[in-house]
Amino acid sequence: MFARVLIANRGEIAVRVMRTLRRLGVESVAIYTDVDADAVHVRMADRAVRVSSYLEIEEVIAAALAAGADAIHPGYGFLSERPAFARACAEASIAFVGPGAEAMALLGDKVAAKGVAVRAGVPVVPGLSAGADCALTDGEIIEWVDGRRATGAHGAPAERLPLLLKAAAGGGGKGMRVVHALADLPEAIGAARREAAAAFGDDRLLVERYVERSRHIEVQVIADTHGTVLHLGERECSLQRRHQKVVEEAPSPVVSAELRARMGEAACALARSAGYVGAGTVELIAERDDPTSFYFLEVNARLQVEHPVTELVTGLDLVELQLRVAAGEPLSLAQSDVSLSGWAIEARVYAEDPAHGFLPSTGRVVAYREPRGMRVDSGIEEGSEVTSHYDPLLAKVIAHAPHRAAALDRLDRALAELRVVGPTTNAAWLRALLARPEVRAGELDTTLIERLGADVAAPALADDLPGLAVLALLGSAPSDDPWDALDGWRLGGVRAPARRRLVGPDGEVSAVAPSDGVRRVRGGLGIEGEGGVLRTVEVYPDGDAVWLVDGGVPSRWSVAVDCAGARSAEGSLDAPMPGTVIDVRVEPGAAVAEGDTLVILESMKMELAIQAPADGVVADVFVATGDRVAQSAPLVALSDGAVSRRVPYGDSERHSSEVPA
Repeated sequence: MFARVLIANRGEIAVRVMRTLRRLGVESVAIYTDVDADAVHVRMADRAVRVSSYLEIEEVIAAALAAGADAIHPGYGFLSERPAFARACAEASIAFVGPGAEAMALLGDKVAAKGVAVRAGVPVVPGLSAGADCALTDGEIIEWVDGRRATGAHGAPAERLPLLLKAAAGGGGKGMRVVHALADLPEAIGAARREAAAAFGDDRLLVERYVERSRHIEVQVIADTHGTVLHLGERECSLQRRHQKVVEEAPSPVVSAELRARMGEAACALARSAGYVGAGTVELIAERDDPTSFYFLEVNARLQVEHPVTELVTGLDLVELQLRVAAGEPLSLAQSDVSLSGWAIEARVYAEDPAHGFLPSTGRVVAYREPRGMRVDSGIEEGSEVTSHYDPLLAKVIAHAPHRAAALDRLDRALAELRVVGPTTNAAWLRALLARPEVRAGELDTTLIERLGADVAAPALADDLPGLAVLALLGSAPSDDPWDALDGWRLGGVRAPARRRLVGPDGEVSAVAPSDGVRRVRGGLGIEGEGGVLRTVEVYPDGDAVWLVDGGVPSRWSVAVDCAGARSAEGSLDAPMPGTVIDVRVEPGAAVAEGDTLVILESMKMELAIQAPADGVVADVFVATGDRVAQSAPLVALSDGAVSRRVPYGDSERHSSEVPA
């Protein structure tokens, strides 16, 4: 076993790897950027080395050498699937905790990986082939879909829509677009290429038939350098939103023991054919109602975000197995030793706002508390800053129980107990999703969340919260001290007319009803309801504002004071989140129609289109491509003073280089 391991990653996966290293008595080395100088993974490590970027191979290798590390664990995302990184580790005589560069390159390219699958006897999804380099041009893709190109075609032209554009490199749902109409194809190709280039430095695309109402099932494999290849069962990952997994479970509710053996044998055959070593995942797509009809999707040549569910049902530590294999040790178990016990379900908690199009959320974590008796993999704590620089995954909550219904119940209770106050999260939305009858019954497919739409939503805020917010904010009557007055007093003794406004999560509250029967209790306010039942609303001060947590759902409240003369600019379309301008599509004087994309922002690796809400004329443009903008910064002014629409661009989602699917 190694003496010292550098983790070339950050956040919850870095913390996860360190826990295993600590248990094994192996020293851990963290790397960090200036943004992460005070992060949890930095303080948890035995040593830490600063780098300018998690993507700079030379810096990461230099950090490992300077710290005396004899191995590097890449986690997932960032450099974990870069063959150049694996080669650089070998050249520096540092063990890479993952597959060799050749196998990684072979399986990391989706076109080459499909060839391996065919040779291994695993069925593949039909699509457009362009040879090993997959150097398809935009015109070739459009012509093939339009039925004017026959080379490499599978099926008649009428069968080529809907289709799926996929980045040839990498994984995790990045560089993917579903196309239903030929007219949407050029825009989708451009968006997929940009996203793929940003994530992988490679904008090559391939085209596959889009299997609607399908299940996403994946098989965990582990292989050593002594010829042993095992599978550790399957995971059901069909609950996805825009190709990003949201909830995963092991085993799948529709995979029988016989089908598990078939899928596992196919995955092991593919790994053997590629000469694979280490932990990896063979992803499959299956017909929703007949999972025995399955196809090869891709191989993730690294640890998966959802690996904890496999660990809980098998009792195996996948990080430990990775380390031992990388150290040259043979696997200490055979396929017959692998058994599944109970059911495990994982929910990904993101810093995002489901009520506003799942926009990423940033800010300081005012309060953080994990549910008791549950496995939670996280990389945050109270005081952590959630920024727009990296993926918004904050934590993974994983429940394990003897059967699926009990695991779902345990996960729901855990999400209710979880406290992440500050950045808006999807925790309450996840509870609503888990409560859906389709989810409870295991009737899952990759488009279920999209079809449910607004039917899945966090509960509405209680009517008495504004009154409770006023009580929490103002408390007792103000004193006679003029410094306590919120009346707009100015230096020089001139007092401008002022108006106090209660501002909640949905904006200004015009009328506030008094809250009767309220008493202060430890940590919050107690409201006595019918039958003497006490409802407790937790209170968390945050500077001049206050957070109320009611039924597990946080909401932020503050008092604003308006003075005479204060006025916001009309017609300004503002940035809904901090980020980088990656495209400006209009100029002053241009006429725009409702729905036209004016500016495209990128934040947390998510593209967001700022669209015109109505027909109008561009009065001014305040930004240029490449500019970094703060939240609420003006982008474009329209002459009619309308408010912008913000939608995830091209049906895209976050897909960062940190957290893949």
